[in-house]
Amino acid sequence: MRIVVAGGTGLVGSQVVDRLQEAGHEAVVASRSGGVDLLTGDGLAAALDGADAVVDVTNTPAQDPEKTTAFFGTVATNLLAAEEAAGVRHHVLLSIMNMDVTGPRNPHYAGKRRQEAVVQAGSVPWTIVRAAQFFEFGALVAGWHRKGDTVSVPPVRLQPVASGDVAAALAAAATGEPQGIVTLAGPDPVDFGELVRLTFDAEGDSVTVVPTFEGMPFGPDTPEGAFLAPAGARIGSTTLDQWLDQRRAASTPA
Repeated sequence: MRIVVAGGTGLVGSQVVDRLQEAGHEAVVASRSGGVDLLTGDGLAAALDGADAVVDVTNTPAQDPEKTTAFFGTVATNLLAAEEAAGVRHHVLLSIMNMDVTGPRNPHYAGKRRQEAVVQAGSVPWTIVRAAQFFEFGALVAGWHRKGDTVSVPPVRLQPVASGDVAAALAAAATGEPQGIVTLAGPDPVDFGELVRLTFDAEGDSVTVVPTFEGMPFGPDTPEGAFLAPAGARIGSTTLDQWLDQRRAASTPA
């Protein structure tokens, strides 16, 4: 199959490309470096020529609800218009598990909700993979809120998933039939603070974790269990311990 990966140079997208190529498919990365501008639509027609499916794992660093909504809505609209014109049979989107209850005021989630709405209203058959936070999410948020050796994180319980498991699910979806909404989480629920502490420990770094909702992307009104897998969710195969072992190995000098 010929499968176009929008956002194929990022953490998950690059792994989706690898998975598809390993399975013998042609994976085409739609990116500016390859002459494709997803915000204007320039280059999309050529990139999608002969494509069987599209995987959208695009992202934006914007943290304003108007900007995130404009970005995700525009990219989804442009992709779907080009896919319809090219006769693409399947649109696969990476989204976020439980985002309607975990982040009603989160600006990033506002954009993702717009993106989902565009996909679901479009004419191209679709699969939306709503994934839990990645294991890497702990270090990402900690990087925003670290001061010296102290890290502030929201006091919530997560069920994080390996980005590799998410990539595998997206690649499998793209080569199969449209499935509607699929939810994916990891096998190990863990406190956010503990995830951060374990991640830094695996890298040989020690931090003091301060649980607080102040200045966090999630507020104290977040329902209990909102970040845990709902009934019927698929569970990834990579455990937190296995991921931490990989992190330690990557941090150990050769």
